[in-house]
Amino acid sequence: MIQKILLAVSGLGHAEEMLKTFADLPSVQKSKVTVLHVVPPQTSAENMTAKWEEGGKILANAIQYLNLDPSLVSSILRQGEPKDVVCQVADEMDADLIIMGSRGLKRLQSILSNSVSQYVFQLSSRPMLLVKDDIYIKKINRIMVAMDASETAKYCLKLALFLLKDLKGAELLLANINPDGQSKSGKAELTPEQNPILAVAIAEAKKYGVSTRCVVSTGTSGQDGNITGSGRAGREICRLADDSNVDLLVIGSPDRRPSIAKNFVDLDRLLGSSLSDYVRVNATCPVLLARTDAA
Repeated sequence: MIQKILLAVSGLGHAEEMLKTFADLPSVQKSKVTVLHVVPPQTSAENMTAKWEEGGKILANAIQYLNLDPSLVSSILRQGEPKDVVCQVADEMDADLIIMGSRGLKRLQSILSNSVSQYVFQLSSRPMLLVKDDIYIKKINRIMVAMDASETAKYCLKLALFLLKDLKGAELLLANINPDGQSKSGKAELTPEQNPILAVAIAEAKKYGVSTRCVVSTGTSGQDGNITGSGRAGREICRLADDSNVDLLVIGSPDRRPSIAKNFVDLDRLLGSSLSDYVRVNATCPVLLARTDAA
């Protein structure tokens, strides 16, 4: 399922560390990795030469740090707008996964600061593993999947099970926010077996022999105030991930590309409420965002 990985590096952040940890998973140890660094346009030939040399060093350092099988690693140094080039290279190599750093900016901040990760998240249909600068990277043993009735959530489940395949001591956590629960403590009263969404997911996990645990919540509290429904659900998913000490959170993201003009960021939807946006910004662990239309 993940045979080709694109790692976008800038010399800062935890993207390289995330890939090194990711590469320890048995299911992706034979995956091919392309390490990309993009040199932005410069005002003079002298500046371009300096940046080009700097970019070469960044790539060399990244590959040395990763210490992967040389036959599985390649590098690309390219000039252009980073946000455009990442999308272009991902399409050229038909990447199954993009890994890149993120400052974890909120939506409006991302637009104003011309965030590369936000742009790629907005326009690419490929699964993206975003690693914020302020999080701690841990060895992956425990993966949480945010489950609902959508096809995207089912795809996320398959992706998580693929990653956990043949991993000793692995645990899959299935998180479901059930607003119909009646428990005053915030915990839903339905058992996992009574929850139709979780029952199907549990059965699927058993086929892979992966240890599974369910975390179910109503996602309600007396402190919600003016938080939107997606914000409440997003906050609860982040809380459950923290409480369960997960190493990776997998969540579905709707196709956020504009239906009329694919080459322009859809500002209305970008500024609107989104569960995946909330989790992307607020989660304290790496977040893998996936869509059913992934190539």
